[in-house]
Amino acid sequence: MLVAADKFKGSLTAVEVAERVTAGLRRVVPDLAVEALPVADGGDGTVAAAVAAGFERREVRVAGPLGDEVTAAFALRDGTAVVEMAEASGLQRLPEGVLAPLTSSTYGSGELLRAALDAGARTIVFGVGGSATTDGGAGMLSALGARFLDGHGEPVAPGGGGLADVASADLSGLDPRLTDVELVLASDVDNPLTGPKGAPAVYGPQKGASPQDVETLDAALTHFAKVLAGTVTVGARAAEYAASPGAGAAGGIGFGAMLLGARFRPGIEVMLDVLGFAPALERADLVITGEGSLDEQTLHGKAPAGVASAARAAGKEVVAVCGRLALAPEVLGRAGIRRAYPLTDVEPDVAKCIADAGPILERVAERIGRDFLA
Repeated sequence: MLVAADKFKGSLTAVEVAERVTAGLRRVVPDLAVEALPVADGGDGTVAAAVAAGFERREVRVAGPLGDEVTAAFALRDGTAVVEMAEASGLQRLPEGVLAPLTSSTYGSGELLRAALDAGARTIVFGVGGSATTDGGAGMLSALGARFLDGHGEPVAPGGGGLADVASADLSGLDPRLTDVELVLASDVDNPLTGPKGAPAVYGPQKGASPQDVETLDAALTHFAKVLAGTVTVGARAAEYAASPGAGAAGGIGFGAMLLGARFRPGIEVMLDVLGFAPALERADLVITGEGSLDEQTLHGKAPAGVASAARAAGKEVVAVCGRLALAPEVLGRAGIRRAYPLTDVEPDVAKCIADAGPILERVAERIGRDFLA
């Protein structure tokens, strides 16, 4: 039995999901062998999943999205670092009730990458998602040695709004160690940098951007990419990167990562490789995956879909647990999931499901045990 589930956002971490599912299954089969492999798709919870898989947790003080210092973590094992941009620049790093779509910066994410370099990482998996920012990765690049100046030769203000004032860009000072590192951009988002499907238009409102802010940010990022296209270091590649799938990830930090030479890969695919999913899958006869909400978004690169796809390719049966279920059985079947077990089947009150997710999930796991193991 392999439990490879993502977090139930706002209720349970991926580690806690695995613990609760295991407890429920063992009420039905007390001596059941269960292997837990918490998973993540590159967004928040990615470092925790890596640590649960045996990576060492490293902590460092970096700038939060508004410049205040925060303690952020990355994970390290055998020369591979897992860096989660949300640790430094995520929405959860903003003061409660504060949204700053024009001024939030990814500078701290660049500091996290630098810390991974300092720790000797030769491969960096850069998980992006859950960001508070829409600055095209400019803050991250600045922390790694780039310079973005206005018409007076002064550094532009932090955040996406400040990019409208960029008159010159200089990437020659980027940390030279970046050229010797494999940088993998892990994301479940394939949006370009700008335009109707770009970072500001699609994700800006989630970060507090008004319609006017979205227009401002889209114009600023378009200008930023144009200035970079005029540099000797980047040139025509800037336009190519800006239009590439993944450039719009996490407020455009995907674009900044591409300027660093990052290779874009679907986040769940990368994380399954890093976490050692394939050998764990070989040992399993049934796989349990899941996340807080199984819905249309799940089908587009989220962890359960990735787990189910890999398991189906290996001929393994998959069931899912979730807080709420918004997919029809035939859709689940096409995704490789035989059956889903939502908490709301046990407790119809959604508020109670969120508040008491752990005990209810154990009861759900008992049902799975009776259906598949008893």
